[in-house]
Amino acid sequence: MIKDLSVSELAKLISPNSEAFQELKDREILRTKNVVGELGEYYAIEFYCSNPKLPSLSIAPITVKNIDALSRNGEIYSIKTVSSKKGVTGSFWDPNSIENNEKKFDYLLIVVLDNSYSLSMILELTWDEFYKYKKYNKRMNNYNISLTNALIDNVNVVYEKQ
Repeated sequence: MIKDLSVSELAKLISPNSEAFQELKDREILRTKNVVGELGEYYAIEFYCSNPKLPSLSIAPITVKNIDALSRNGEIYSIKTVSSKKGVTGSFWDPNSIENNEKKFDYLLIVVLDNSYSLSMILELTWDEFYKYKKYNKRMNNYNISLTNALIDNVNVVYEKQ
């Protein structure tokens, strides 16, 4: 019974050696150990590609910084994933270029996962919207975006689970 397992035994169920993790790697959904981030990228790209009203996206090479997907028209997408509607996105490094408003991407997709890591919401922000809502984290010397009601109400909600 799962309740009888130790923390170490439970961790093995979700570890890179687990059957589920390995299957997601075999399907090329996971490329690193960043399960939450890569699931978010997968869900976003899959949703965009399956919706004829949205541009078709393809995953960017893993070595490209701040770029996660590209559209057929050459638009650059950064994808950040949070595991709660009260989350804060992953970090945007290189604060000097952001302060100088040096555009790093055309669109930021914020993917929200529910408690079972299923897709809950996708928000789409333009660079200008990102620039407006970004917050500086002095301790980490980077920028991020907090998921707030004001943000959700003022950007494009591409998908929301009913």
